[in-house]
Amino acid sequence: MSINDVFGASTIIPRILSDVFIPMSQRFMSYNECVIQAFCAHFHAGIAHAVLIIMAVDRYMAICKPLHYAAIMTHRMVLGLSVWAWSISFLLVGILIGLSVRLVILNPFCDNASLFKLSCENILINHVYGLGITVVILGSSLCSVMLTYLSIAMVCLRSKNKALNSKALQTCATHLAAYAILLFSGCIIIILHRFPHLSDHGKLASILLHVVPPAMNAIIYGLQIKAVREKIIIIFKRATPGKVKVTNCDSQK
Repeated sequence: MSINDVFGASTIIPRILSDVFIPMSQRFMSYNECVIQAFCAHFHAGIAHAVLIIMAVDRYMAICKPLHYAAIMTHRMVLGLSVWAWSISFLLVGILIGLSVRLVILNPFCDNASLFKLSCENILINHVYGLGITVVILGSSLCSVMLTYLSIAMVCLRSKNKALNSKALQTCATHLAAYAILLFSGCIIIILHRFPHLSDHGKLASILLHVVPPAMNAIIYGLQIKAVREKIIIIFKRATPGKVKVTNCDSQK
């Protein structure tokens, strides 16, 4: 996930920051730049959902089938699932962008909807495939997360082991937080694209999608690392002024 966050941010944010220093009339993208950036933006989103699906399955195996976890979730299996996540996203997004190759785009950054909106041709197939891939990605991620966490909840309810339930809550909370942030950001962008008069809001939401989730993921998963937590505690202790011991002068007389 961290590699994907770096990939997504590095394909969008640098170009936006460079445009800040360019006059509005000169901000444009060439055909090739737009297609590449649109592919990277959707590729990043597809990988994010695929990785979160894998993480949900991993947590299901760790909590519901702990005795089989080491035998099933081997390094080879994890590598295979990672390759699957990147490969299926590459294939689906490749077809999506291949159907929407268009001209010069005047936008903070390019995505699939910005491409095919400029076309004067029949874009029915773009709408159908775009809607289909959205339903497949969001539907599969939602169903996977709901099913795995429903199974985890059933195991926790049947178990009276407080230590197990506490560990399950700690393990799942970070994943659910990351998933909720990504899902909320993605849904906002999809909804705003349907309303042309809210284009400025859509642009802002699109930029935030590539800033907020990676930053929040770094915070959420970074705080799970013991060394990071200890370092933060030390910094806060240094920043907090020490208590001054006050003595009563009368008591010393």
